Amino acid sequence: MLAFLWKASRGYRLRPWRSPYLRWRIETYQGVHADEIGRTEFLRFVWAHRGELFRFLRWADRMRHRPGM
Repeated sequence: MLAFLWKASRGYRLRPWRSPYLRWRIETYQGVHADEIGRTEFLRFVWAHRGELFRFLRWADRMRHRPGM
């Protein structure tokens, strides 16, 4: 599970809310414009959707370990 987080936050590991990729993903999921997502909004989103995010990380980990991947 950590492999996806490590790759997704590349270059922004200490400040993931500044990651253009993660902000874009939140924008497409929630509809908030990426330029409006700061530290507070990012942390609120992660906390509010922690169950869904955890399920996604487990799914991403299973996909990474599938034969032929």
